[in-house]
Amino acid sequence: MLQPVKEKIILGIDPGTNFMGYGLIKVVGTKAELICMGIIDLHKESDAYLKLGHIFERVWGIIESYLPDEMAIEAPFYGKNVQSMLKLGRAQGVAIAAAVHHGVPIHEYAPLKIKMALTGIGAASKEQVAGMLERILKIPKEDMATHLDATDALAAAYCHYLQMGRPESTSTVKSWKDFIKKNPDKIKKTI
Repeated sequence: MLQPVKEKIILGIDPGTNFMGYGLIKVVGTKAELICMGIIDLHKESDAYLKLGHIFERVWGIIESYLPDEMAIEAPFYGKNVQSMLKLGRAQGVAIAAAVHHGVPIHEYAPLKIKMALTGIGAASKEQVAGMLERILKIPKEDMATHLDATDALAAAYCHYLQMGRPESTSTVKSWKDFIKKNPDKIKKTI
């Protein structure tokens, strides 16, 4: 059962190197409502490092504009193409860095978990996830994003909303210092 929340804004991110989705919801009590969703269009930028800089600047700007209390980010999908995974991991890392710098707690969810949370089907299509969000959040058809990366990001935020009140199911890191404190066994000391 969801615990009532006075008010909280959750930023969802769907990492990507051509299109990075973002979505924001506001939670009041036990109800969630759409604030906005969209994409960061990166496909015209050919330099990989400039793409990362653009991701950082845009995520930074979104955080500055909406002041989210928490960020939910989709974990990279582990496929066969190592280069694609590396690029996606870098994009995710840059978005995480922008949030960490602002002190925004981060929660990471696997694509399967997000799909299960919204549709009850781990193999649900992006279209099915978007359709479920449209119904649950009562989003008018004309306000639905045309890019499914945006609805995937919104799904990450909504998945986190559903997990609230169940802290054992999420992992929160507030800062690098907090990470080191919570994970002393994962830090190698070199002198």
